[in-house]
Amino acid sequence: MAELGVLACVSDINIDHAAKMGASYGVPARSFDEILNDQTIHGIAIATPATLHDSQAKAAILAGKDVMVEKPLSLDVAMASALCDLAENNNRLLMVGHLLHYHPAFLKLQAMVKAGELGTVRHIYSNRMGLGKIRNEENVLWSFAPHDISMVLGLLDQEPVRVDVSAGTYLQQGIADTVTVSLEFLGNVQAQIMVSWLHPVKDQRLILIGEKAMAVFDDLAPWENKLTIYPHMINNSGPVPLAEKAEGQAVILDQAEPLRAECAHFVDCIVTRAKPRTDGREGLRVLKTLDRAERAIKNLSKSKEASMFKDVSIHESAYVDQPAIIGKGTKIWHFSHVLPNTVIGQDCVIGQNCVIGPHVHVGDRCKIQNNVSLYKGVTLEDGVFCGPSCVFTN
Repeated sequence: MAELGVLACVSDINIDHAAKMGASYGVPARSFDEILNDQTIHGIAIATPATLHDSQAKAAILAGKDVMVEKPLSLDVAMASALCDLAENNNRLLMVGHLLHYHPAFLKLQAMVKAGELGTVRHIYSNRMGLGKIRNEENVLWSFAPHDISMVLGLLDQEPVRVDVSAGTYLQQGIADTVTVSLEFLGNVQAQIMVSWLHPVKDQRLILIGEKAMAVFDDLAPWENKLTIYPHMINNSGPVPLAEKAEGQAVILDQAEPLRAECAHFVDCIVTRAKPRTDGREGLRVLKTLDRAERAIKNLSKSKEASMFKDVSIHESAYVDQPAIIGKGTKIWHFSHVLPNTVIGQDCVIGQNCVIGPHVHVGDRCKIQNNVSLYKGVTLEDGVFCGPSCVFTN
């Protein structure tokens, strides 16, 4: 933004850091509220933690600003949809930072697909893996996959009819470190997206299988090799299909920094009032797919829990941390949380919003009603009844 000559000021919750960055670029460091109230500022770029995106974007739109917000637009589909409506009703621009839509290689590939140069798209693979920053406010799906989902949806111009996932959690309880998303679209088109922050080498590739040719977009390759077309053919004239390989053909691209192009596009849209290439509706479409994948991960986790505890009923909104023992016939209801090293006996009923553990022992046939807390070291004998909202502490 500074290189484009449009940077008015900077803001950060860390005041010292904001002052340092402001000094580096010759602009003042200001609070978010000061920026919202400044009528000379027309646009705001929000690059804060994902949990803050929707609330800060909403505040900016209501203050009459055009907004570019980093991915994801929100962590909640309903809130993202409301943001799109809010921007449209207030005649404000809402743009999402799906950076690869401004990459010359992706733009060229997208144009080739639309022109039919690769034939009917059959399959897409997209990998985004490496050994980098590991987050605790979001899992790797939300951290890495928005870019890949955005590209896949942009190439196919439709939303998936089916979303399946597999996920691995190794470092932090409840935060997936590796995720593979399988998407199915109309026309028997499929896509697979694999993201991981536990991968020994960096890999950022998108592979498109077309009826006429195949394409590889490798963002880590030199510019002359970032986009390669392979005009492989499948010969179906014999008893079995036969692959006829051809040499890859590098596509000549105009070199451009995607982030600069993205920022320039935002500025241009502010001036011309054109719809951003990655507007709020495009961000919402990506978010819907992310949300379906996230729910699939949670259902996968619940399935594992169900198979782990035989003849036990655990509501999908409840959590049971490992290791734990739960007896046959026990029911655990909405939003309750069983912490590690907890033992719950047979035929117990755990109501809504209960917290049990760690290192708690509950006997058989206990009835624990809503909002009860059983903290570390507590033991309940058999047949104990705990009324609503009672608290045992240590």
